Amino acid sequence: MSSAKDALRGYLIAIEGLDGSGKTTVAEYMVKVLSNAGYRVIYTYEPYHRVFIEILNSVGEQLGAFFEALVMAADRYYHIKDVIEPALNSGAIVITDRYFYSSLAYQGAKGADLGWIRELNKFIIPPDLAIYLDIDPRVGLQRKAGKPSRVEYLQSSLEVLKKAREIYLQMVKEGELIYVDASLTLVNVLRKCIKLLCIKLGIHCLGEDDAQ
Repeated sequence: MSSAKDALRGYLIAIEGLDGSGKTTVAEYMVKVLSNAGYRVIYTYEPYHRVFIEILNSVGEQLGAFFEALVMAADRYYHIKDVIEPALNSGAIVITDRYFYSSLAYQGAKGADLGWIRELNKFIIPPDLAIYLDIDPRVGLQRKAGKPSRVEYLQSSLEVLKKAREIYLQMVKEGELIYVDASLTLVNVLRKCIKLLCIKLGIHCLGEDDAQ
């Protein structure tokens, strides 16, 4: 396998999971490891643009899952055109904290049809690697307590989070996401994720042994 440095197109890595699973920590650590190894890496996240985030926070909860999925898809399209696509075309590695799997999990958990959500997101660029960090929703809420989320109300219902987890686990079963147990120690979670990343990119796993 050729290295990421030699690729004409970069790599897209998606990190998924419930809030409190450690997505941002894993994504930022991947950026650090790859940057130290000499790769050009971009960290990004979803939802992405402040206008769409403000819409969701102002009326998303009242208008429900189908409206949320539409706004998320619009935000995702902008995100891809503004950040992801140009970066990949320039040969960079893009690591995104959430991607379209979050729409399937969260809006699906709230009642939106999964097939419709997939159709709505047919424009996406498929990721080269998609990791799901699994955590019990109660533990995730405890970890996240007092820390801000871009769309706060999506983390307020334990029942929605339980259903979202079920959908994530089904995607793991179907091979769309690679499972990592996020209840392990942070060091072990980081090591597992870096190993998956380096195997996928075919590079030496710099940083795997000194995860902190």
